[in-house]
Amino acid sequence: MVIEQPARWMRWLYPKAMWRMKKDERTVYLTFDDGPIPESTPFILETLAEFGIKATFFMVGENVKRHPELYERIVAEGHQVGNHTFNHLGAFKHWTITYIINTFKANELIHAHLFRPPHGWMRPSEYYWLRKEFRVVMWDVVTRDYSKWMTADGVVNNVKRYVRNGSIITFHDSLKSIDKLRTALPESIRWLKEQGYAFKTIE
Repeated sequence: MVIEQPARWMRWLYPKAMWRMKKDERTVYLTFDDGPIPESTPFILETLAEFGIKATFFMVGENVKRHPELYERIVAEGHQVGNHTFNHLGAFKHWTITYIINTFKANELIHAHLFRPPHGWMRPSEYYWLRKEFRVVMWDVVTRDYSKWMTADGVVNNVKRYVRNGSIITFHDSLKSIDKLRTALPESIRWLKEQGYAFKTIE
């Protein structure tokens, strides 16, 4: 439960971060972390286009540098972009200044006003400085599509079990996730539509 849907104490750590959107709107916000990469991003974009959905992509700067055509495609197709650091840094493994510099380096390529920390954690000092420049976006549901112990059905079941009005749902645009997403992403979207949810990007 702490993984799929963050506990209240986690929200207290970053009180001005976005964890969930409006509770009175039957709307969800699909987000994708860690891309773009050619092995998964095209499939995700094609699936979203098939359903007429826009999403928010929290991208790693070095992946954008390697695959600028995918970044440009994401933007051209009307999706929102967010910063996920340049090297997918773990916040507690680096000095605050290193983490901040790495994030701003990524933003030279991503040009985002949204930020999500890799692994969902930041030092208080990192959070303090980054929220001055970015809207910090966390999540309300993590599908755990990255886990080698998780099946595609398990990913879909996590969506079904934990989603609610205003949920920010996190998938991953990565090699660890793509085999599951080929089944789980369209199935999750179909189910959400059947339940009457609309889809929005984080502005």
